Amino acid sequence: MERFTIHTGTAVAIDRANIDTDQIIPKQFLKRIERSGYGEFLFYDWRFNSDGTPKPDFVLNDPKYREASLLIAGANFGCGSSREHAPWSLFDYGFRCVIAPSFADIFYNNSLKNGLLPVVLDDESISNLMKRSVDDDQTITVDLESQTVRDTVGLTASFQIDEFRKYCLINGLDDIGLTLQHESKIADYETRRSITARAS
Repeated sequence: MERFTIHTGTAVAIDRANIDTDQIIPKQFLKRIERSGYGEFLFYDWRFNSDGTPKPDFVLNDPKYREASLLIAGANFGCGSSREHAPWSLFDYGFRCVIAPSFADIFYNNSLKNGLLPVVLDDESISNLMKRSVDDDQTITVDLESQTVRDTVGLTASFQIDEFRKYCLINGLDDIGLTLQHESKIADYETRRSITARAS
């Protein structure tokens, strides 16, 4: 898993509440067996017409936000089904962080396990960040170590995160990485188990 410590980037805002996982990555694109390749289908029904042409009025189709790496959204982001493909598609598209007033629990936990940082901020901070996201020179810095969000206009807001999840993100450890930290102990156990099995 890619480490997350401090990230500065352009933010794009989707001012909608209850954005569910089927809107994030529609069900017809869930047939892939890899974690990669989902970014092109992110928000597909919002980004594209039925003939596959981009919808010019959707914010992600604005060239200004082509390099956006932070997403600001409304409350209850990631609600709906528990598909892990939702954070996969956001990360594959290029987002490193989603900032919202609240998240669906399963989406929140799936994001943390896949290197995508979900940040909960108060409504006023969210509103200010959304308004400022239209400015050409506006960037946001998310500092996981200090648990703060800062923008170039002077906003500073703090956020909470579980210490264990913070440790995992800062060190780039997913569930497999955490297990491999004990690789020598696992190998020792398997060796002893094999000897015991042969002896019996």
